[in-house]
Amino acid sequence: MLDKPDNLTVTELMAELGRKARAAAGPLAIASAERKHAALIGMAEALLRRKDLILNANVLDVAAAEAAGTAASFIDRLKLDETRIRAMADGIRAIAALRDPVGEIMTEWDRPNGLHIERVRTPLGVIGVIYESRPNVTADAGALCLKAGNAVILRGGSDSAHSSREIHAALAEGLKAAGLPEAAIQMVPVTDRAAVGEMLKGLNGAIDVIVPRGGKSLVSRVQEEARVPVFAHLEGLCHIYVDASADLEMAKAITLNAKMRRTGICGATETLLVDREVAKTHLVPVLDTLAKAGCVIRGDAEVCTLYPQAEPATAEDWATEYLDAIISVALVDGIDGALQHINRYSSHHTEAVIAEDSAVVERFFNEIDSAILLHNASTQFADGGEFGMGAEIGIATGKMHARGPVGVEQLTSFKYRVRGNGQTRV
Repeated sequence: MLDKPDNLTVTELMAELGRKARAAAGPLAIASAERKHAALIGMAEALLRRKDLILNANVLDVAAAEAAGTAASFIDRLKLDETRIRAMADGIRAIAALRDPVGEIMTEWDRPNGLHIERVRTPLGVIGVIYESRPNVTADAGALCLKAGNAVILRGGSDSAHSSREIHAALAEGLKAAGLPEAAIQMVPVTDRAAVGEMLKGLNGAIDVIVPRGGKSLVSRVQEEARVPVFAHLEGLCHIYVDASADLEMAKAITLNAKMRRTGICGATETLLVDREVAKTHLVPVLDTLAKAGCVIRGDAEVCTLYPQAEPATAEDWATEYLDAIISVALVDGIDGALQHINRYSSHHTEAVIAEDSAVVERFFNEIDSAILLHNASTQFADGGEFGMGAEIGIATGKMHARGPVGVEQLTSFKYRVRGNGQTRV
């Protein structure tokens, strides 16, 4: 545990966080765009002022993770440096620069009886965010929720507890300086798993939606136990299909980036599919590029014959999110084979096609039901910041309310305003 008042149980502590968040949600929902902007800029500046405190805290988290034998890919997600702290601050500034969604008229129309109807964006209320490993989520989630007029309760993982606590302190500075309730962004001060259970119950009606961001076990638990709506994805089992019409140099560059830029993110490619028609011209050069960068190749029988350095893939490989420098590779019969494989194994997160044949691209876009589809671009662009959203609170793979990067607009709901001049219904 971190700090918890000795006189409170976890249940009592979480209930108090819920009461404070609900109380803060009211004034936050009607806060001016200017005040929210000031708070966000203040948060970004506070992050930079507090960078030494944040880095010192992160050293403790990284040391504990290394001592526990945590995988290198997860250490990468956990570790902070000055560049990453500046990136967090820049991300908050980018969110501040976005158009304020609250009060935006989404659409409007007139009825024959003279009624004028408007659909208007409103905050969701109180959002609970449960996440692991990546302390930058503390900054991203807090800033996005604030911009959308929501109060948020953040529950980071025990592995990033010290880092997240220091980042949260910077967010609180920005809120205070702008005159907004400090309870608008709260950090759960304990690592006890019981705190997650209390959030999933909704904190006596205080929480309106839960956003989990972490491994499969965490997200599965949230989806199974939550008594409030959830924005979630189970995993990022992302694919690249290299078509017979693909430019070889493009295929090499994109595949390398999609797999190896950062292996531990949900947008990293886990499976490569190559059209059997170009196996002799495209497969080996692409796999050589990956192998030289340190990627382990696990191939089907044909791939292992053409590329003896590859390890034989098992049935489990096609359904595995490695989050590491490992990729599974198969040959397929053109776009039909690619569609069949992806639709069988995909987690509906992100898929990419490398092709110059427009008919292939259209079939890929039309016949795959994933949240994000890319043509001739790396799957690592599956990110709210890269979409121009400033940042994201996660990638949703469901089909209700939010799908794909969950940014500021996705953290709002709407209401109807109906204006009349005395109409009564017959």
